[in-house]
Amino acid sequence: MKQQDLRESIRMALETLRAHKFRSFLTVLGVVIGTVTVMVIASFIAGLDHKFQQDIQSFGTNVIFIYKFDPGIHTGRLSAEERMRKPITYDDAIAMKQCPSVQYVAPFLSPDNPLKVRYQDQELYVTQVQGTLPEYERMATVHINEGRFFNETENQHRADVCVIGNDIADKFFPRMGALGKEILVDNRPFTVIGVLEKLDSFFVGEEDGGNQNRAVYIPYESMKKMYPQDKDHFVMAQAQEGKMADAEDEIRQLLRRRRAVAYDKPDNFGVSTPDAITQQFHAITGGIAILMFAVSSVGLLIGGIGVMNIMLVSVTERTKEIGVRKAIGARRGDILRQFLIEAMALTGSGGLLGIGIGWILSLLVNLILPAHVPSWAPIIGFSVSVGIGLLFGMWPAMKASRLDPIDALRYE
Repeated sequence: MKQQDLRESIRMALETLRAHKFRSFLTVLGVVIGTVTVMVIASFIAGLDHKFQQDIQSFGTNVIFIYKFDPGIHTGRLSAEERMRKPITYDDAIAMKQCPSVQYVAPFLSPDNPLKVRYQDQELYVTQVQGTLPEYERMATVHINEGRFFNETENQHRADVCVIGNDIADKFFPRMGALGKEILVDNRPFTVIGVLEKLDSFFVGEEDGGNQNRAVYIPYESMKKMYPQDKDHFVMAQAQEGKMADAEDEIRQLLRRRRAVAYDKPDNFGVSTPDAITQQFHAITGGIAILMFAVSSVGLLIGGIGVMNIMLVSVTERTKEIGVRKAIGARRGDILRQFLIEAMALTGSGGLLGIGIGWILSLLVNLILPAHVPSWAPIIGFSVSVGIGLLFGMWPAMKASRLDPIDALRYE
C-alpha cells in the first residue's frame, strides 16, 4: 500500500510540473546555473590535475630535484635568506653519487640569461641551454627521437656536440634531417648529434626553462669551458627502485654536512620530489575549487529560495485540492510526501538539465583548455539539486500537511 501511495504521489507531482512547465523552468533556473557551474569547475580542475600528473610523470616517479631553494611551485617572493644562499656546486652533485640509495645523478649548469642559438639566417633565444652529464639520458626523463645522446668521452674531451629539442629542429631544419648539422650556441659552433622526442606539456610555456622542446643540451665540461664563472647548479637524482625515501634522506643529510647546517637550523637548500610538487599543486587548486564552489553555491541558494517561494504559492493555489484529499482519507504524511516529491522532482529536473549543459560546455572547454568530467561530478550535481528541493520544500510541504480539511474545503 505504501509503494502504491508513493507512486501516486510521484505521478501527481510530475503532473503538476507538466501543467506549469514555464513556471517550473524559471523556478529552477538558479539550480540549473549552479549545477552547470559545479560541472564546469569540476571538469576544469580535474582536467588540470590529469594534465599536471602527466607532466610530472614525464620526469619519472623516483626522481629527486635539488637546488639552492625549493624547486617546486613558488607562490610568493623568495626570502632574503633564500636569495643569499650558497649555490649547489658540481662537487655537491658528484658527492651524491656516493649515497647508497641513489642510482644516477645529473647536475645542470646554465647561464642566467637566454642564449642566442643560430643556424644560417635563423636564430632563437633559448632559455634552456644546459650543460649536463650523460647520466641524464639514463634517468629516462628524456627520450631521443633521432640520433643519440652524448657520451662520457665527449664530455671529458669537451666535445662541441649537442642534443636539441623538437621545436628547435622543426624551426631550423623543417625539410631536412638535423643530425650532423652545425648550429651556433652563443656564437660557438656545435654539431647536432640528437633530437629529442616532442613533449606535450600544458604547464610549461614556450619560453620556460623547463620546456624540453626548446632545449639544447651540451656536455657539462663543454658548458663549463664556455662559462667558467657560473657556479649555480640544479641537480636531478634518481633513487634506486623502492628506495625513494631513503635516497631523499641521504641526500638531505649529505648536503647538511657539506653546507655546515647546524642540527637545530632548517635546510638552506631545496629537496623536492614529484609527489611533493603534486601536493603543492593540489593545495593551490583545492583552494581555488573551494572559492569557486562557494560562488556557485549562490546560484543553488537562489534556486532553493525560488523553489520555496513557488511551493508556497502552490500550497495556496491548491488549498481546496488538499482539503478534498484529506476529506477522502489522505493523511498528513501523504500530503507532506506529495509536496516534498514535487519539490525534489522540480530541482532534480533542473539538476539533470544543468548536468547536460555542463557536460556540453566541458567538451567545448576541452577544445581550448584541459577538461575532464570526473565520474563523481554528475552524481554530486544531481544529489545536491535533489537535496535543495528536500531542504527548501520542507516548510511548504509541512504547511500543506497541517491545513485543516474543513477550512481548506471552504477556501475560495
